[in-house]
Amino acid sequence: MGRRLLIFVPYFWLLALFLIPFLMVFRISLSDYDLAQPPYSPHFTGNVMEVVRALDWENYTFIFGDSLYLNSFLSSLRIAIISTLLTLAIGYPMAYAMARAPRGVQPLLVMLVILPFWTSFLIRVYAWIGILKSEGLLNLFLMSIGVISEPLSILNTNTAVYIGIVYAYLPFMILPLYATLEKMDDSLLEAAEDLGCSRMEAFWRITIPLSLPGIIAGSFLVFIPAMGEFVIPDLLGGSNTLMIGKTLWVEFFNNRDWPVAASVAMLLLAILIVPIVLFQKVQEKEAGL
Repeated sequence: MGRRLLIFVPYFWLLALFLIPFLMVFRISLSDYDLAQPPYSPHFTGNVMEVVRALDWENYTFIFGDSLYLNSFLSSLRIAIISTLLTLAIGYPMAYAMARAPRGVQPLLVMLVILPFWTSFLIRVYAWIGILKSEGLLNLFLMSIGVISEPLSILNTNTAVYIGIVYAYLPFMILPLYATLEKMDDSLLEAAEDLGCSRMEAFWRITIPLSLPGIIAGSFLVFIPAMGEFVIPDLLGGSNTLMIGKTLWVEFFNNRDWPVAASVAMLLLAILIVPIVLFQKVQEKEAGL
């Protein structure tokens, strides 16, 4: 009984907070736009056969026929992939240095990585506005040391969005990499060097392959939320910054077109299911299941 109850809790959690809301959003995505309250007219009435006949995929065909939504998906995919690669390029050396640090120092380094989470995410993003704007700290510093003569236009560009995403999700890349690298057996590197490998060659042949689970886990943990990011492109990106999370917000709260917005949300979920399933497979492989 205790084992069944233990299994029931996570399944109940998924049912209440994922499956039921998922079905509600899916139902709205098959509805028609309405000016009333709620701003949609549902089709699901009557018996099962009437429900099947009433299924309306017009909102999905509208999305695929409108370049705005396609460009939003493609732009979000590009920004998420580039941000993930940048986060990996920055996070891997940091995680490697943490794993090679003395044992007594490692807990302190881990605490410093997770320290930003003690501050509100919104406040941290707002802080970047003060850093990146024309009269912000970054431009003042670069001009004071003579690197530039005129302020750089970074805020309200895609560059600012990349900076914000990399900064916000860097810990999600560092921590899985650190957990993987910290467990690696150093004797493997010593054996590779004894067999004639240089340190760099041993790094590429031993360290990188053994840290691949951490690379995959960290990449998924960054890519999945970055794909649907709304706050960072809204605050740091300009009007030309097009991401599906921002488009979703406009459809829900500005245009009040809930059926189309729900359809966009369903398509976004369908895109993210692939990396989520792959991430789950990696986790199961790591656990030896």
